[in-house]
Amino acid sequence: MNASAAPSVVRVLLVDDDPLVRSGLRLMFGGAPDVEVVGEAADGSEVQPLVDEHAPDVVLMDIRMPVVDGLEATEALRRRQLPPEVIALTTFHSDAHVLRALRAGAAGYVLKDTSPALIVDAVRKVAAGEPVLSPEVTRQLITRVSGGDDRDKRAIWARRQLGALGDREREVAVAVGKGRSNAEIAAELYMSVPTVKTHVSRILTKLRLNNRVQIALLAHDAGTGGAEEQRSG
Repeated sequence: MNASAAPSVVRVLLVDDDPLVRSGLRLMFGGAPDVEVVGEAADGSEVQPLVDEHAPDVVLMDIRMPVVDGLEATEALRRRQLPPEVIALTTFHSDAHVLRALRAGAAGYVLKDTSPALIVDAVRKVAAGEPVLSPEVTRQLITRVSGGDDRDKRAIWARRQLGALGDREREVAVAVGKGRSNAEIAAELYMSVPTVKTHVSRILTKLRLNNRVQIALLAHDAGTGGAEEQRSG
């Protein structure tokens, strides 16, 4: 979903192998009149049929589960023609796991010890098409993680992807890769915020990406340090 506004009632699917966690989440969302829990899954293998049955707007997905983990389930879910948004849910802060979830198309992640109000707010934001990672967190993630053994292959593919963009789109993509907000990009590139949003939407469409976090990861994989570096490469 790349909507500009959240649906009037956000439909949420809870996926966690711990029934106590699911119960706590359901109770927490019960206090939000604009959020409805439409189903629960105890493992990633149960997600696809439940999405078919309940058509959730957002899936709150545990990362660690015994049979099919949340990372594999997210990757499978985001391959659907009209996939729901996914928020990765975890008890630990592992950059590598979070990065894989974001590469798979998750719109962000929350820790299980996050306050209930912030988790509810994260669901609302994702349903409205906004990522739940701040620019600062995005910068930290893409700076800390070296990229693994396939880094060179990803770099070649990412540069080819950025090469398919127009000059201004490429500059916006590089700025997103630096963790810039729309307002910061507008000031840096001398354009209006609506124009920045238009460029971001075109980038997502052209490159078949899910959200601006994936744009940032693509720019990171390409090794872009700025617009000047991208033009010279």
